[in-house]
Amino acid sequence: MHNAAEDTEHYGQTGSRPALPLPERTALPERAARRGLAALLPTHGRAFIAVHAITLAGVLWTGLSWKTTAWALVQYLVVMFGVTAGFHRYFSHRAFKTSRAFQLVLAVLAQLSAQRSVIWWAGHHRHHHRYSDRPEDVHSPLQRGLWHAHMGWLLTEEAEVEHGNVKDLERLPELRFLDRWRLLPATVLGVSSWLLMGWQGLFAGFFLSLVLSWHATFTINSLTHVWGRRRFDTGDDSRNSFLLALLTLGEGWHNNHHRYMGAARQGFAWYELDISYVVLRLLAAAGLIWELREPPAALLEQARQG
Repeated sequence: MHNAAEDTEHYGQTGSRPALPLPERTALPERAARRGLAALLPTHGRAFIAVHAITLAGVLWTGLSWKTTAWALVQYLVVMFGVTAGFHRYFSHRAFKTSRAFQLVLAVLAQLSAQRSVIWWAGHHRHHHRYSDRPEDVHSPLQRGLWHAHMGWLLTEEAEVEHGNVKDLERLPELRFLDRWRLLPATVLGVSSWLLMGWQGLFAGFFLSLVLSWHATFTINSLTHVWGRRRFDTGDDSRNSFLLALLTLGEGWHNNHHRYMGAARQGFAWYELDISYVVLRLLAAAGLIWELREPPAALLEQARQG
């Protein structure tokens, strides 16, 4: 079986982050600091804005029903697991091992989110950890403000930058294919929603769930760097939030994650619910994944003590 984790280049993203001084707010280059009219008329991300408008108009036109609401919830949970377990814990951090075939399943599940591709997502996320809350971090609320960190950066040329830190992913032809055809999985899901449930299934099921999953993901870039509790000194402003952990199936334990980013679990204490980790344990019991990386015992004990 293919051991994908052995091929990764770590870029300092798989282990523990040393304690560093919390960075100060730094003056931004002019192109990154533009606000006002330029923010309302972005040169990038127009399709991203259009999806929000289409979703709002479509839901107002078709209305909601229990059937489509249930479908939206199911889709949200599946897509969010793809983001947390696929994009984040596996492809960005190699927090567990799996086969080549199940790696592809995780990639497809992740790209149901229409958050571009595995290669794009992991590249930006690894860059974030290397420069967290420093001037180079394109979605740091400390450096750029809350709006820019949440979604404003997606409307700039910063979202198009390739960081050259995903050679382990770029060598795989199936991931290069998904990078070229980034919206294919989400398009199949959207068309399927329309065929099964009509226009209401498309707008109130697929599109509404898609937009909600986007903003739940974005809260980790924005809110978990300004709101919550800092258990560990990580050299950035990452924080833990129970509410955001619920919304994102465990990603809200962000300060834990920044303390030991290579772990498959992000809830370090028994009361820190991490739904994605629970599912990963079930997949491990089924033999689909293995060697889930755990935080050091000392960190878990520190978390248990509060």
